[in-house]
Amino acid sequence: MTIPSFVIGIAGGSGAGKTTVSRLVTRDLGDSVTRIPLDNYYEDLSHLDFEERQSVNYDHPSAFEWELLREHLEALLEGQSVQMPQYDFEIHNRKEERILVEPTDVIVLEGILALYDEEINAMMDLRLFVETDADVRILRRIRRDVIDRGRDLEGVIDQYLSTVKPMHEQFIEPSKKHADVIIPEGANSVAVNLLEEKLRAEVEGDAVRSWERGSLEEELGEKRSLDMDDD
Repeated sequence: MTIPSFVIGIAGGSGAGKTTVSRLVTRDLGDSVTRIPLDNYYEDLSHLDFEERQSVNYDHPSAFEWELLREHLEALLEGQSVQMPQYDFEIHNRKEERILVEPTDVIVLEGILALYDEEINAMMDLRLFVETDADVRILRRIRRDVIDRGRDLEGVIDQYLSTVKPMHEQFIEPSKKHADVIIPEGANSVAVNLLEEKLRAEVEGDAVRSWERGSLEEELGEKRSLDMDDD
């Protein structure tokens, strides 16, 4: 393992496909990757009852414990393990158990506001923003929250209209300006393949860290042109 680790931030709206992109770009790296879901760093709300926790705006930056996340990222970058919290979406609160996370070659921070905090952005080597049509995102969110998280449809729709959509427009979409690469339409194959190739070279020690936004976008453009020529 190389210290410091290579840190990637993957942001985007709810249902944009962030988890899919994270898995695809790191699929060949095996145990060299540590994934940190930003959702695990929601504030501990044990002091509130269930009804009060239901009414919290979980799409606002204030819902996250940024200081703890900064501490954990700094520790991992220094080669130290951390005890990462876990989050239970059915009870809107942290679980009692924590997960031991060891430092690895690549660390992926994934979440709606992964590119929001300036100090955390400064720790990243690569910042990605997954951009997906709003209609697709809401359909994915409904399916996920109702099927996987046991919530009722009416509540999911109310939450989307009251907090998810306005918070996306106010905080998440503007964080796109911090991205080195914007990946359109969820898991865009050209972008994913390029990033996968560069990360593999990074882990194997063959990479030159030319991750500036302009150079990456230019390389993506060239690859898209080649793909079109091959069609």
